[in-house]
Amino acid sequence: MGSAAVVRAFEDIHAALAVLAAEVADAGSGQFSVVDPLRGLADGCLDILAGVAGSEARMAALKAQAAAKYAECAQAVAPAALSPQAREMAVAAEVAGVLTIGERAAGALLTQARVLTTILPLTLAGLQDGSLSWAHAKAMVEETATLDPAGAAALEAHLLGLKADNPARGVAPGELVAHRFRHKARTWRERHHPESLEKRYAKGVADRRVEHRPDQDGMAWFNAYLPADTASAMWNRSTAIARGMQGPEEARTLPQLRADIFAVAVLRNGQGLGGGPADVPSPQAQVLVTVPVFSLLGLTDEPAVLDGHGPIPASMARRLVADGADSFHRVLVDPRDGAPLEIGRSSYRVTKTIRRWLQMRDAKCPFPGCSNHSLDNEADHVLAWHQGGTTGISNLGQPCPKHHRLKHASGWKPTTATKNEPPGWTSPTGRQYKSEHQDWEPPHWPQQLRLEPPEAASKAKRPYSAPRSAPYGHTDFVSVGLSLCQDGLERLLHPREDRA
Repeated sequence: MGSAAVVRAFEDIHAALAVLAAEVADAGSGQFSVVDPLRGLADGCLDILAGVAGSEARMAALKAQAAAKYAECAQAVAPAALSPQAREMAVAAEVAGVLTIGERAAGALLTQARVLTTILPLTLAGLQDGSLSWAHAKAMVEETATLDPAGAAALEAHLLGLKADNPARGVAPGELVAHRFRHKARTWRERHHPESLEKRYAKGVADRRVEHRPDQDGMAWFNAYLPADTASAMWNRSTAIARGMQGPEEARTLPQLRADIFAVAVLRNGQGLGGGPADVPSPQAQVLVTVPVFSLLGLTDEPAVLDGHGPIPASMARRLVADGADSFHRVLVDPRDGAPLEIGRSSYRVTKTIRRWLQMRDAKCPFPGCSNHSLDNEADHVLAWHQGGTTGISNLGQPCPKHHRLKHASGWKPTTATKNEPPGWTSPTGRQYKSEHQDWEPPHWPQQLRLEPPEAASKAKRPYSAPRSAPYGHTDFVSVGLSLCQDGLERLLHPREDRA
């Protein structure tokens, strides 16, 4: 293996690993705790796990750098007679042999290594200092794949930069579970992709399809690539029907029921669900659709947000609102400050209003790493009612049933929430885990409603006057009669027969 320095370095690493393995086996040079050896060993193992995570990230960075540098050197010294394709195949084959992986996997690693070392310096730095995992790095590589270098740099700066312009995410990027980090990266990508979401959505609709893939043990996968609103509606309807079928006499689990409902719906047109369709309760599941008000009115094409999915085209959101889809619950966003203008017209009762606000604030179960967006999550008191807790939004969370049970059956406890931030969690060992926040962005204003800056008007020798009480750059609502856009909203959201 290479130079003597490389050999010595890996010998030191292997020796350090042997020391750590001995500590885990409780055969090290000393106990973690003399007072409580078993508790000390348990805490020590958690410390070792945390250290391993950082070391794995640093090793992944080294692996990517070594792969990229090898590919660069091998390409440079390859015979000139070899075609570029042959050179790439030779490099991938060599890496595959050294790592004992397939050539396809080696090719993917080389691509990821090249992107990390040439396009994503902040991501590579996160791997090198142990603050990001390889899964985080892969997510960033994949989510920037269709962005130009400037777009990739902007996404990195948004999530990883020291001057990130959205500090309200609540959790450091490396503290997010990798799939939640990917979700935030994908959300930003959808909002800022150089090609409009409407165009990409139209292409996706044209590519919709169903796929069948055989699997082991006499099983197979049957997947559908569908518009987000259709897929979300199917998922929520099947979940609602499955929950309605659960009971003392039903032995099937929720995933099994969903699978059976799906199969029956395709093969039998909805007939044959247990005791028959008449015995199945009507679905009650709903999904929040957060729509910027100007986008709803068609004045901008700013994406809406579909709960559990992320950004969706404005046209899809308009259709969901206009069609009055029963499975979707609209949320209108004020263009001035992003606050909710309305959470549906049926939500007058306080309990429903608080529930909708929780769903807006948290978007999912607030337990670290959980992605459960189900709207039947429990509204739960952080400080119990019998201990003096209130029913205000700052004392409520909405854990999913699994993590609600965990709270009451173990030492896991939620921490303080606020009006805009979900509760974090404290583990039985006393470790603190933050809960991520939603990654909101300021709403877009239509071009025709934008005001030029006072400085620009001065340079052009034009008079400048902003509407009274309006913030710079925004036209405030007119105070006489219906405000700007309110009449349009009234007509769109609450049509009446007596309206002209």
